[in-house]
Amino acid sequence: MKMNSFESDMKRAICNVNFIIALVVECGILCCAGWESELFRVSVPVLSPFPYSTAWLNEYQSGFVKEYVVRCGRRSYIWGKLLACGISGGVLLVLAGFFAQCTGIEPKGNLFLLFFSGMFWAVVSAALAVAANSRYVAYGGSFVLCYLLVILYQRYFQALYCLYPVEWYAPEHTWVFGDTGILMMVCGLILVVGIFYYGMVRRCVENV
Repeated sequence: MKMNSFESDMKRAICNVNFIIALVVECGILCCAGWESELFRVSVPVLSPFPYSTAWLNEYQSGFVKEYVVRCGRRSYIWGKLLACGISGGVLLVLAGFFAQCTGIEPKGNLFLLFFSGMFWAVVSAALAVAANSRYVAYGGSFVLCYLLVILYQRYFQALYCLYPVEWYAPEHTWVFGDTGILMMVCGLILVVGIFYYGMVRRCVENV
């Protein structure tokens, strides 16, 4: 009988020290600096990957992946890792948002969209971890990519506000189809990154 990889990964992604640390830090940022602060904007791509983006890399380097894949199957194993990573990143930001609301700080954005923003950055970090075989690239790569998108938007392509990551959860422009348009774009990006992730991990575990 095969184990449920996704269920197991979700428990490990949410119930771990990294998740708790990132959540506490994010709550502190929102309460002290606020939603519109530069610190919060930076924290979105930095903290959302923190709980589980390097989970596969840790198991691959330790050799534990061999036992895990046999018990749940390659496809289940890979998608379970990716989905747990993305969902934990989104849940982290939403929980921090709810905490801020409970303390009287009204959000300057959409918590539903914020969930998918966190999911995107977590998935990007997971893909970078596989591509570079490095935890440091995983944790720092999403921030670098976010910073590059901000620079491109602010300095060169201000008409392309879809490049600006803050627009993905706190839109200031009118999007085609409104929030649904934002959701469609971010989910599309998550799918594209997820396909690359699946292909890279599949090659790594092909002979396991």
